[in-house]
Amino acid sequence: MPATIIDGKSIALKINQETAAIAAKLAERAGRKVGLAVVLVGDDPASAVYVRNKVKACADTGIESRMIAMSASSTTEEVLQVIRELNADENIDGILVQSPPPPQVDESAVILAIDPDKDVDCFAERNVGRLLIGEKPGFHPCTPWGVMELLRYSGIDPKGKHAVVIGRSNIVGKPMAALLMQKAAGANATVTVVHSGTPDIRRYTLDADILVAAIGKPEFVKGDMIKDGAVVIDVGINRIFDEALGKNRLVGDVKYAEAVEKASFITPVPGGVGPMTIAGLLRNACIALQLKLEREGK
Repeated sequence: MPATIIDGKSIALKINQETAAIAAKLAERAGRKVGLAVVLVGDDPASAVYVRNKVKACADTGIESRMIAMSASSTTEEVLQVIRELNADENIDGILVQSPPPPQVDESAVILAIDPDKDVDCFAERNVGRLLIGEKPGFHPCTPWGVMELLRYSGIDPKGKHAVVIGRSNIVGKPMAALLMQKAAGANATVTVVHSGTPDIRRYTLDADILVAAIGKPEFVKGDMIKDGAVVIDVGINRIFDEALGKNRLVGDVKYAEAVEKASFITPVPGGVGPMTIAGLLRNACIALQLKLEREGK
């Protein structure tokens, strides 16, 4: 029996409706809307699409967005100056720098320059540390949080299950493992992380009750790598040329046509994890203003 499709678009819509209500209450307390700044360096078409989607989502949820477009020739210092100005701006609660920037821009330096209280991507060292020890309240990493919400809305409890994460990036793989293993409701999984240095990845994926693919390789996970009845979460988004169609199309890190026949639940690409990442960003922006108001005693 084919897997149940986890509809990230519809789940993200429900979460964004909740976020809109939260944003409205925060606006009443603060006397202004939640403010999110999105910095785009360069003219990468995919990045531009992502930024437009984020700006639209902000408008739909009552969050004030400020899009700052910088030329592809911008230097690290020029980007850092923009970050310093945004850090000091009382109307900006969250700062996002669209990744990846052009190669001459030191992305690590830019991330470290963002005020941790405005780090809505949850990349700052302080916020990553709080994530690992399970300290709350605080920011959540947007994509891994989105995956956890997909599981929750789908009635899938990771407790006692073996979760295998393919990929060890700082953006998805590492924080995904941290969230799944937390001693908390909706987590408590036993987690294995496999990656490019793991021999015989299939050996581990075949034992996964929950399989999260975030390795960045088109259709890497084949049907024979998936245990019957596993939950398959495909974080990947890759653009490949389809000779049969004569044009590019988007695929995930999982070979969907094969996986859907083995899994119990599966996320599609597009329309699975992607919308949840933006939902997580909007929620983090609200958290940023909420924590700011609490620090100010408002």
